[in-house]
Amino acid sequence: MTLSRRNIGLVLAPLLALAMWWLTAGLEPEARKVATIMVFCLVFWMTEVIPLSMTAFLGVLMAVMTGIADINTAFQNLGHPIILLFIGSFLLARSMTRHGLDKRMALFILSRPVFQKSLFSMFLGFSLVSYVLSMWVSNSVTVAMLLPLTMGVLQLLQEPEARKGPAPYFLLGIAYSASIGGVSTIIGSPPNLIGVNYLAKEGITIDFLQWMLLAMPMSLMMYGFMLLYMRFFLKKFQFSSVGIKAYVAEHTQTQPPISKGEQVTMGVFMLAVVLWLSPGVFNLLGMEAAYTFMSTYFAESTVAVLAALLLFLIPPGQENEGEGTLTAVDLIRIDWDTILLFGGGMALGQLVVSSGLADSIGASVTSVISPDHPLLLVFVLVTGVLFLTEVSSNTAIAITFVPIVIGVLNQLQLPELYPVLGVVVACSMAFMLPVATPPNAIVYGSRLVPISTMARAGLLLNLVGSVVITAWVIFYMSL
Repeated sequence: MTLSRRNIGLVLAPLLALAMWWLTAGLEPEARKVATIMVFCLVFWMTEVIPLSMTAFLGVLMAVMTGIADINTAFQNLGHPIILLFIGSFLLARSMTRHGLDKRMALFILSRPVFQKSLFSMFLGFSLVSYVLSMWVSNSVTVAMLLPLTMGVLQLLQEPEARKGPAPYFLLGIAYSASIGGVSTIIGSPPNLIGVNYLAKEGITIDFLQWMLLAMPMSLMMYGFMLLYMRFFLKKFQFSSVGIKAYVAEHTQTQPPISKGEQVTMGVFMLAVVLWLSPGVFNLLGMEAAYTFMSTYFAESTVAVLAALLLFLIPPGQENEGEGTLTAVDLIRIDWDTILLFGGGMALGQLVVSSGLADSIGASVTSVISPDHPLLLVFVLVTGVLFLTEVSSNTAIAITFVPIVIGVLNQLQLPELYPVLGVVVACSMAFMLPVATPPNAIVYGSRLVPISTMARAGLLLNLVGSVVITAWVIFYMSL
């Protein structure tokens, strides 16, 4: 019988958990139990034995059954305000997809003449849509929406042997743009929310605008490098603009007039963005009273829920009278696996801190790396997390390792904000394997991207990502 990835996980998880129990005899009992549980869960996450969210729940259940967590508080993270932020932003994205607003935006940009001049300019159009949309919509939804449109255009460009044409690099660029764009806002990628929540537990608050100001330089620098990198590959192929113009014109002309549902979705989306950015703007302008008011009554989670409720309340036109822009069916179709993974995973992460395991790991790292060498420390943390994400969910890696990184920083008496920001951004900068991020998996599923091409193209981007993130973190720490 061929050993599947799932079967390997079922065998490996208990064996490695037992090995961890034996190796950690010197730890306090609670920390030792948490370390054992985390290794078990990490193997389950990497091999996807069961859905990722159920692995998080299994870990919390094991903690309850071994006496290191109280059943009354173990799952309280499912009611955390950030869970509401997840649900609200996912419903906002669902409304865009349901009413075709995302596709309309993509076609509008791609119909501009500037994006039809060359193969690279066409790629730039798709890439830019992917990059910008993924700041506000799930990067997996962004790539899933762009894939059929991209495939249609590629049919006009592709050589007879599909994998020898521009398609692999075109599709990889779309996936990479979504991953890079997703780090720019708090809601762009689940690891961002995880990092913000752990920092809040340490007494460090970071609002929507502050995150953008810190993360956007890393994102833009990586995006710029990725464009130059993809241009190197794409310049080898022939290009004719006639077919492209005809294709885009046909799809643009066959689009129906903008619907009431799209108008409502855009209006609610713009309202949410304004409310998300307002506290940061008031803070920058020194308007303390306005900042306090907006932070208290219009926190990110509150705004997300408000936006979702408005979409359920406002009808999308007379033809749909009696129902809202979103309906009960849309509640079923959002990514509940990620939402539940976040809730269960945060509970596990909290145990890493409360049991003293994070501090113990921090003390071990302290004995190897001196606080006098923050550059080396940050580079090791960022690179380690980035390459670990290649073999596991970036959300699961963030849940597991952000509290450990915080423990390391506490032991070294280094500021937490910027290194944690770097580690969280690194969770979305894995480009080599399909399992690393949802965008990678989606374009690999098109069967036009050989895994060898993805690995070769992604390796350099991984290394450049480690350097770029480390450089910005050290720059911020030096200010």
